[in-house]
Amino acid sequence: MPMPDLLIVGAGAAGLMAAGAACEKGARVALLEHNPKGPGQKILITGKGRCNLTNHCDVPTFLTMVRHNPRFLYSALYAFPPDAAMELFERLGVPLKTERGRRVFPQSDRAADVLEALRRYAAGAQLLQGSAKRLLIEDGRCAGVRTADGRELRAGAVLVATGGVSYPGTGSDGSGYKLARQAGHTVTPPQPSLCSLVSPDPACREMMGLSLRNVALTLLEDGRPVFREQGEALFTHFGLSGPLVLSASTWIGDFARHEYVCEFDLKPALDEKTLYDRLTRDFALLGGHSAQGALDKLLPRSMRPVAVKKWGVDPAARAAQITKAQKQALVTLCKHWQVPVSGLGDLQHAVITAGGVACGQVDPKTMESKLCPGLYFAGEVLDVDARTGGYNLQIAWATAQAAARAAG
Repeated sequence: MPMPDLLIVGAGAAGLMAAGAACEKGARVALLEHNPKGPGQKILITGKGRCNLTNHCDVPTFLTMVRHNPRFLYSALYAFPPDAAMELFERLGVPLKTERGRRVFPQSDRAADVLEALRRYAAGAQLLQGSAKRLLIEDGRCAGVRTADGRELRAGAVLVATGGVSYPGTGSDGSGYKLARQAGHTVTPPQPSLCSLVSPDPACREMMGLSLRNVALTLLEDGRPVFREQGEALFTHFGLSGPLVLSASTWIGDFARHEYVCEFDLKPALDEKTLYDRLTRDFALLGGHSAQGALDKLLPRSMRPVAVKKWGVDPAARAAQITKAQKQALVTLCKHWQVPVSGLGDLQHAVITAGGVACGQVDPKTMESKLCPGLYFAGEVLDVDARTGGYNLQIAWATAQAAARAAG
């Protein structure tokens, strides 16, 4: 193959999208991927294996869901908005559907279908195995990369699309940050985003493995609600996880300045009076049972002993002896089960890496480095991240398309 017009380092979501877009424009493209399992491994685990590939909203709405540097994405998103991404994937043979919260999925519910479509889109690119260790910078311009095995791969332009540092087994090992620093770029330290939460509450460990379904989670910041959503959550040995918790994590700020509490409504379909009446009927039917035994129809098995402790009732007390005030206290516990939060989960298992290449040093229209001509960035390697709902993959698509238009 002659020297490519564009060498893309990293064949993930952004890399494959950029390769396809550049090939469509007639550019000669090479893709360098170091994961022996092949391109796009992280795509396969997104959306619990279903791949929430974008969010069907307009650009102004989209930008409100971007946590860091939303203004940087203005040009890229208007040039390639969610509608354009949906149209492209439909054209590539992936029928789509829109679910709650405007989340867009393949109708098949298979992330593998999205990956296969991207691989077909990028089929005109030459796929190379290896990892980029250094940029080749000549006369102040990026002219290619040197690989770990000593090869020099030269190109008209280089696009770094290596992702962040989350789930390194998929290939996201932070190598793009080293390349960016070599060219003089500032890298905002990576932080976990869309991640589990750490709690000092020993009850979490007691209920480890318990999955709560159809509960409502409210995240309280200094007692003030900042997030509320209904869905699933999971108790772990270190705290909380599950889809609801990952969504809530993006609303957490500085632990040094604020106190955070996850408050669960275990019975969101029932108001307090209806729940009180239900407890009254249950306790009448189970009058001879212990207080804990009387919770049989109310709470999961592993939650009952913890609930009795939090409730403050003598476990040996009979259901028939439970007073009105104690029933009301149980209603309050079920509607406002609080779990204090002391930190974010580990970075390696976060869905998204916050932080990355400083956006002020990158042209927002072309994704080209302002410090080193011929060097481009796209996707998670940049210091942009958003809340859950397909926004982060759309950022990858839009920044990749911008880079491909300019570099390819």
